[in-house]
This record gives sequence, structure tokens and C-alpha cells, in this order.
Amino acid sequence: MSALTMLNNEIVACTCCPRLVAYREAVARDKRRQFREWSYWGKPVPGFGDSNARLYILGLAPAAHGGNRTGRVFTGDRSGDWLYEALHRFGFANQATSVHAGDGLTLTDCYIGATVRCAPPANKPTPDEFTACRPFVLRELRLLKRMRVIVTLGKIAFDHYLKASRELGLGTPGLRPQFGHGVVYDLPWGVTLIGSYHPSQQNTFTGKLTRPMFHRIFLKAQQKLAEAPLRD
Repeated sequence: MSALTMLNNEIVACTCCPRLVAYREAVARDKRRQFREWSYWGKPVPGFGDSNARLYILGLAPAAHGGNRTGRVFTGDRSGDWLYEALHRFGFANQATSVHAGDGLTLTDCYIGATVRCAPPANKPTPDEFTACRPFVLRELRLLKRMRVIVTLGKIAFDHYLKASRELGLGTPGLRPQFGHGVVYDLPWGVTLIGSYHPSQQNTFTGKLTRPMFHRIFLKAQQKLAEAPLRD
């Protein structure tokens, strides 16, 4: 069993945050009317992708009726529709849609995680919940040994990647990365950090994030990977 598989098994079994456990299970029990025939996942959602990935994508948390329903990160909701369409366009996914965990989707050179692994009420984890979940991000960062580019979806993910980096003993002397859509930081430890607005409905429906804007994020990631020296 690979180390990432073992980590994902631990994530799925986690019950550290009582509020999140109660909420995710209530959503899975009560369901949304349009999904009443579904057997909801109702557990923490593990990472997903290629264990040899050089691109790591960090999101916020599973959606109540997306990942919490399907059991796969960014699967079954509109944010996932945007993300996987972009990943497919730039060669990181074998298909442009992500509907359920058995739909045949695979990722190449890409792995996806989240700052919090359970769907939170109102999509707002508490500080304690972020802290409880950060070890999962830390372990993913350690295990993805070929990783060269990080795309963070939203300011919260951007800030939490930097917190995780500090906990790993990495520093940015003289550099204080600031979030913005399309910002690119070549960090001293050989990783490029790219910030993106989250493809949430709040951003995509209002036009704050457009598809061309989102595509440019992954074009930049693709370019940075092409420039990066190989890492065993």
C-alpha cells in the first residue's frame, strides 16, 4: 500500500471535528431533492490524482452536495466543472467532466487536495478546523516529492499553503507573497506558487472569474513545469 493511499485512508476515517462530522452526516442523511436517489459519501474527502504529480492544486473544502455526495474532491458541483474542464484543456486530465467517483476520470502530473477535508456549514471552516486538517496538507506536500508548481484556489488556500510551508521549515526571507488572481511566486525551495480566484459560483456567476482568466492560470502552470528541471 502506497504512503498516499495510507494517508487517504486516514483522512476518510477522521472524526476530529465534531461540528463537521455532524454537518457532513446530516447533509448525507437529509440530501438535496435533486440527489435523493444518491447514497451520499458523507465522510472526509481524500486527495485525488497522480502520486508522481508535479502540479499540486489546493482548494478550500468539499461542497456539501459535491464532494460530500460523490466522495471525490471537486466532483459533482459547478466548481469542479470549471476545474476539470481547465485541467483537461491543458493535458492534466483525461476528460473534461467529473460527475462521480467511477466515471473514469484520471489525472496526469496533477494532484488535488484541500485545506479542510469535510464539507463545512456555510462553506466556512473555523480556525480550529483548519488547524486540525493542516497535517493532511503537510503530509501530502511531503509525499509529493516531484511537486514543482502549486495552484491555490482562493486566498484562504493561498495563505494556508504558506502556513504549511512555514511548518515544514521553509521560509521566504525578504519575500511576503500576497494573494491575487494570477500572481506567480518562484519560491526559494524550488516551487512556483500561483494564486487563482476560486471557481465558486459566487465568482463565476458574477464574472469576477471568467474562463479565459482561469485558463491562463493553468497555461502558466504548464509553462512553469516545462521550464522546471526534472526532480527524481
